[in-house]
Amino acid sequence: MTTEETAAVAQALQATKQMETAATPELKAMDAVRVGLAGAQLKRLAQSGGFAIDDTTGNQLIEALEGVLESLEQRWANLQRLHDAPAMSRTATGQWVSAHMVSTAADEHGLVTQLQAARQEFPTYIEAIKLAKKNYKSREETTRHTLTSLPTADQS
Repeated sequence: MTTEETAAVAQALQATKQMETAATPELKAMDAVRVGLAGAQLKRLAQSGGFAIDDTTGNQLIEALEGVLESLEQRWANLQRLHDAPAMSRTATGQWVSAHMVSTAADEHGLVTQLQAARQEFPTYIEAIKLAKKNYKSREETTRHTLTSLPTADQS
């Protein structure tokens, strides 16, 4: 396993652990994003066979990611309004608070920025999980074939 694969597996395990403790599917999916595992990295890992996941877990993750995507799409127009300065008083404090609200929503760590990143990455996560489910099935079939082809105790 390469260093990149090892790092990706460690990140995936961290994301999985965080997702297990999250209360809702949406929080589970957002926890995966917070870990910082890039969708492309996860997809490469799945394509190389370094990431496999069973159907039940994979389906739950896909359902959670699709739920978040659907929720984002439904609310995207309203979320974009966070880029607009809210109406505040004309005092220096009011203007500062208004500008601060916009900058914290839209800066590199802001809510809108993070949601946009999730919106762009989640489809790739879903593709990676689908590939990982195929990997799991393939491994299961290989293991089943290996075990059934072993000689029985009375044949040895």
